[in-house]
Amino acid sequence: MTTFDKREQGFEAKFAHDEELMFKAAARSNKLLGLWAAGQLGLTGDEAASYATTLVTDNVANQTMDEVLDKVSGDLAGKGVAREQVAAKLQECLHAALQQLEAKE
Repeated sequence: MTTFDKREQGFEAKFAHDEELMFKAAARSNKLLGLWAAGQLGLTGDEAASYATTLVTDNVANQTMDEVLDKVSGDLAGKGVAREQVAAKLQECLHAALQQLEAKE
C-alpha cells in the first residue's frame, strides 16, 4: 500500500467519523430541543418524551434543521415563543450535544 493509499484511507475514515458525529449530534440536539419545547407546552412524563422522540425520528426521515425549526416554532407560536427564540435554543442544544458526544470519545 502506497503512502497515497494510506492517506486516502485516513481522509475517508475522518469523513465517515465526522458524518457519524454530526448525525448523532443532530439527533441528540433534536431530542434536547424537543424536551425543552415539551416543557414550554406543559407536557410532562411520557408525553414530553414522545414529543422529543418524534422530533428525532422525523429528522432521521430526512427532515432538515429548518423543518425541525418550523415544526417547533409552529407548536410554540400559541405560547408566545418567537421563531428566533427557538432557533437560539436549537443552536444551544446542538452545542450541548456536540460537547456531550466529544466527552464520550
